[in-house]
Amino acid sequence: MLELNNVCKVFNAGTVDENRLFDNFSLSVSEGEFISVIGSNGSGKTTLLNIICGTMRPDSGKVLFGSADITYAPEYKRARRIGRVLQDPKMGTCGSLSILENMALAENKNKRYSLGRAVNKQREEYFKSLLESCGMGLENRLGVLAGSLSGGQRQALALIIATMTDIDLLILDEHTAALDPKSSETLMEITQRVVTEKKLTTLMVTHNLRFAVDYGTRLVMMHSGEAVMDISGDKKRELHIEDILGKFNEISIECGN
Repeated sequence: MLELNNVCKVFNAGTVDENRLFDNFSLSVSEGEFISVIGSNGSGKTTLLNIICGTMRPDSGKVLFGSADITYAPEYKRARRIGRVLQDPKMGTCGSLSILENMALAENKNKRYSLGRAVNKQREEYFKSLLESCGMGLENRLGVLAGSLSGGQRQALALIIATMTDIDLLILDEHTAALDPKSSETLMEITQRVVTEKKLTTLMVTHNLRFAVDYGTRLVMMHSGEAVMDISGDKKRELHIEDILGKFNEISIECGN
């Protein structure tokens, strides 16, 4: 359902700082896959997500989504079919609006706007049912400003908002990185539940190796713009953290560290 074909991306081209991150890089994502993407800083993880979401364009190559070539499609058009949760809890919600107002705006995604009321009180019960799955009591706090929530609560709300409308792909960009361990665990449990119930194709970038091993149907390790490890199926289910650490150490030695 998603393909990157022979993608090239060069930063600071023509200068002494030139960095050819992707050089004919290809990746195929099947419908329903939950892929954990790991790798050291500078390996290409975030650049990969930015190219998929349209925040950044490749210098060459193609990005195919379904049967459509979206290589040069603007970010706002891709957002109609792609939901994204970022690392910063403040980025996925509007802090000056209430939980109810945030959800009402999200529900109107891809719809024509008029001068009518943005918040439909009749939808409150539906919003509450979505929030109940978080197990955080947010369904009883619809009038509370999103900015007053804890980081974990706000990320949970951002996840619910990102998946409220019909999307084909969910992008999780280190969405647990800014949270404490307990909140991270809770958010991952919510993430698994949402992805499973909605049968969402998902790409999750994470620095947490245990999450990468415990969650998802496929694991991809990036290094210098290449996929140096790509494991799925039974091999993914049998994978241990030690297997990943071994590859990390191998890469570190190759780099002279």
